[in-house]
Amino acid sequence: MTKIPLRRFTARALPFDEQDRVLLLYGFDPDRPDQPFWFTVGGAVEDGETEVGAAVRELFEEVGIRADADDLRGPYGTITITFDWGGYTITQDQTFYAIRVAEAASAVSFQHMEQIEKDTTTAYRWWSVAELESTEEKYFPEDLADIVRKIIAAGELG
Repeated sequence: MTKIPLRRFTARALPFDEQDRVLLLYGFDPDRPDQPFWFTVGGAVEDGETEVGAAVRELFEEVGIRADADDLRGPYGTITITFDWGGYTITQDQTFYAIRVAEAASAVSFQHMEQIEKDTTTAYRWWSVAELESTEEKYFPEDLADIVRKIIAAGELG
């Protein structure tokens, strides 16, 4: 089957709780529901939107956490990846931002997701660096533990 090529620029929001654990979502490609994986919060930058604005919007839409642009720290790097998802071959530049969320704000909600996201996102979990390094579960990006360690070491989350 021929995949439709798609190029996009994304902002990834990495929420950290008070124990320096990062929030990841669990889901699957609708073409491969038997191969679930963990992934970061975030999505495409829309026309006229900044990366930070996209990260703030996606944080609310995907997990129900409200934030202001000033609450985000970073960027903590940009990587380009190519992957298949839902009939597309996607080349994606993704830039990572971080935010500390208070315990009261860390309740996760999928209520504001688009329907395809609700249909393909099944869980969430807060992960420590040690858990990321020791798990055999699949997560993306594959160097996420290094990114998380870099963010924590920067000491900018408060």
